[in-house]
Amino acid sequence: MRTLIFDTDIGVDDAFALAYAARTQRLLGITTVFGNVAVGQATKNARLFCEKIAIRVPVFRGCSRPLALAPSAPAKLHGEDGLGDVFENPYSDQAPGAVQFIIDSVRAQPHEITLVAIGPLTNIASAINQAPDIVSLVKEVVIMGGAFGTGGHSGNVTPFSEFNMWKDPHAADQVLSSALPIVLIPLDVTHKVLIRQEEVQQLNQPVLSAICQPYLAYSLAKEGFAGMALHDTLTLSWLCIPDAFTLAESPLRVITEGIASGQTVRKRSALASREDAFHGLPAQRIALDVDAEAVRTHFFSTLGAG
Repeated sequence: MRTLIFDTDIGVDDAFALAYAARTQRLLGITTVFGNVAVGQATKNARLFCEKIAIRVPVFRGCSRPLALAPSAPAKLHGEDGLGDVFENPYSDQAPGAVQFIIDSVRAQPHEITLVAIGPLTNIASAINQAPDIVSLVKEVVIMGGAFGTGGHSGNVTPFSEFNMWKDPHAADQVLSSALPIVLIPLDVTHKVLIRQEEVQQLNQPVLSAICQPYLAYSLAKEGFAGMALHDTLTLSWLCIPDAFTLAESPLRVITEGIASGQTVRKRSALASREDAFHGLPAQRIALDVDAEAVRTHFFSTLGAG
């Protein structure tokens, strides 16, 4: 069991991941960020979801826009409110600052805190900008994001770019090229772990069943699948059953402009080149294959336990 700060732009698959985290890890705090919804809505959603499934953990409000780009519109596949438009949400969108919470927590518990980041990486980039000393104090950063084309699993916003990286490529490039100890869980593996619509109902998690209907409808319309990929939950799967994942190691960058903006790239060759964008960067761990059935089994046994 890890001590986690859970960084999220909470939408439907984020909520599945948060429910999974609450069953398997020690949650220190939830930090919100723009992405699937605006950061104020994410803050309200985190509080609402925690109340609905009895998670008692403080919520902190994070960054409202990318480091350098103009803000882009929120995603709509999670419903207008990000949680399926099924619950009234009376909660405030104000909360203490997420970036300072990350900094203070890591300094207070050196080498003990794992950051799980399942939205744009703006809070993490801002924290290491403001407090570079925390880079060596974080235990691990587990990130859902990116795509490398393994088995044809490339971008889900553009042909190159995954949503979290595309939303703030400058933050993503800064984080992935830093000395933080990172495990990246990209679309290459998350698209392999699917849950059918009827299996959602069988979980006996009525809140999750209620909020996921727009997400399921989007999946059926766009991908022809009556179900959903468990994208964000795989960060927790890595923490629970790391042997289910096959990793590669290489330095990472994120392209920040042009038609490939938001694309994650890794160094693939040791051949000398005149311009090496990876020079001096540490190797990071990247999940490129997964035992999907092992991940599904652990997920169902955890969340299907009542």
